[in-house]
Order: sequence, then C-alpha cells, then structure tokens
Amino acid sequence: MNNKVLLQLENNQVHQDLASIRNLMERSSKFLSLSGLSGVLAGVYALIGAYVAYGVIYPFRQASYVQRGEIDDLLIIEKLLLVAVLVLVASVTTGFVLSLRKARRTGQKFWGASSKALLFNMIVPLFAGGLLILIFIWREYFGIVAPAALIFYGLALVGAGNYTYKGVQYLGINEILLGLVAAAYPGYGLWLWAIGFGVLHIIYGSVMYFKFDR
Repeated sequence: MNNKVLLQLENNQVHQDLASIRNLMERSSKFLSLSGLSGVLAGVYALIGAYVAYGVIYPFRQASYVQRGEIDDLLIIEKLLLVAVLVLVASVTTGFVLSLRKARRTGQKFWGASSKALLFNMIVPLFAGGLLILIFIWREYFGIVAPAALIFYGLALVGAGNYTYKGVQYLGINEILLGLVAAAYPGYGLWLWAIGFGVLHIIYGSVMYFKFDR
C-alpha cells in the first residue's frame, strides 16, 4: 500500500515538473505581455472611427445623382484615409504602451526573439494588404477595400498567434470570415468593418484582460 502511495506521489511530482517545464518553454518562446485592455481600447477607437466614417459617407449616399457629381470624391477619400490612419496610430500606440507596462509589471522581457517573431508575422501581411488596399483605392475598387482590410488583418493575426496567446488566432479566423462576408455583400462593408475591428476586438480584449491581465 505504501509503495502504491509513493508511486502515485512520484507520478504527481513528474506531472508537475513537466507542467512547469512546458510553462517555462511557453513563456520563453511566446510573447505573453500582450495587453487585453489594449484590444478593448482598439475596438473602441475603431467604433469611433466607423461612426465618423459613416458621417462622411452618408451625405454622399443620400445625395441625388446630380448632386453626387458636385461632391469632391477625392476629399471624401482623404477624410476616410485620415480616419483610418488615426485609428491605426491610436491602436498601435495604446497597444505598445500597455503591453510595455504589463511586461514591466510581470517581469517579462518586452523586446526579444518572441516579440520580434510576432512583429514580423504581423507586418508582412499587413504591409502587403495595405499596399493592395491603396491600389484598390487608386483603381477606384472601393467595394473591396473593407473585405481586403479584414482578410489581411485576419491573416496577420493567425500568423502572429503562433507567438502569443492562442486566442489571437481565433480572432484572426473570425476577421477572415467577416472579410469574406463583406466581399459577398459589399454594401455592408463599413458595418462589417466596425464589427471586425470594433466589436470583436472589444470581446477578445475583455476575455484576455479578465483571463491574463488581472
């Protein structure tokens, strides 16, 4: 009986040691300083941006065919691009500041092999997608701008998810699915953009915050 108890205790110790080793390996190979709160705020910024963009687009849609000819299309595009850039800058800045603060609080290394790998896997699809979207705008293929943004962003998250929390990949998959829906229904691009970059970010960020940040 005593031998069985000792054997069970030894097995439990082995499992605990293996779990500790896996945890250490994960912490060294993955960037775990990503802030969930930054995801929530990025979603809020995106919803504000979508609201402003709707205010820019709505008068054009309500205008008659003759009135549309008098509206400066280039000015509308410039306003929408400005909104998109402001949302992007605010989201990236917030993510950087809050993730850096979390890394310092938890004693983790902020800039290392895992964060470099995460950044590289995000930048490549985002850069390619950004250039493609600019080409679409230049060629006046406005209906596929929102789908392209969602799909390439989703691809970036799926790739980056290998180097941080697994939930990032699930968020990326949902972004891709929304992008495909937006491609099938181009008239709802702004609404789906708001859901993808706004609502999903808030949901994901909230889950990550209560699960890992507190």
